Amino acid sequence: MTDDAKLPFLGHLEELRKRLVACAIAVGVGFVASYAFSERLFQLLIMPLKAVMPEGDRLIFTNLPEMFFTYLKVSFLSGVLLVAPFIFYQLWMFVAPGLYQREKKYVIPFVVVSTILFVGGSLFGYFVVFPFGFKFFIGFSNEYVKALPSVKEYFSFAIKLLFAFGIVFELPVVIFFLTKMGMVTPEVLRRKRKYAILLTFVVGAILTPPDVITQCMMAGPLIILYEIGILVSVMARKKKEEKLRAGEEGEKGEDIPA
Repeated sequence: MTDDAKLPFLGHLEELRKRLVACAIAVGVGFVASYAFSERLFQLLIMPLKAVMPEGDRLIFTNLPEMFFTYLKVSFLSGVLLVAPFIFYQLWMFVAPGLYQREKKYVIPFVVVSTILFVGGSLFGYFVVFPFGFKFFIGFSNEYVKALPSVKEYFSFAIKLLFAFGIVFELPVVIFFLTKMGMVTPEVLRRKRKYAILLTFVVGAILTPPDVITQCMMAGPLIILYEIGILVSVMARKKKEEKLRAGEEGEKGEDIPA
């Protein structure tokens, strides 16, 4: 590989490093701002579980520094959510050099929509899925066994679900860019709809507690988002075709002699 061929690759690595450093600094600022409220944030995080636990029951921790590190993790999570728009902006700026000038104007819609979908997915998991899922698990308690949820295990489980719902709710954005790149079309999405529906239930079974209700609670929104993604794909392709026709007409106009 020649030096000329290496430069673009090294340039991309340097650009990626700059964006990652900027995101790390932003998350650090969000973490510091959130740490003062870490105990309150933790109380909010465990509210769906506390609501279904028997009165007087509490979460437990078996390792002395466990609560301290949990507060740090909660503050980190809050910091990520606080600066989510900035993170999405950095992601856009990283891919922007490979876009046409006319496509770079989508930066604000991309940041706003991506943030709304990610936060909305997390909130959906928190307010809708958590109560049903935790009630399912607590329901195994009886006169012979008693649930003693661990702070560490609960936090890991809750964070996995929050991020899972946040990420899967980005489906329309992903479909938009795949259409722009020519990797999918509305016709393909419609033709593969039945496989997509099956996949949503598989994803729901993997990411949610093993009961039918919570699985459907993830699969249902995913199916709706897939249908929205088809509409987004139609609009994205339509705009792409209009711009191509406009470019072709402009080239023809230049060929006409004065």
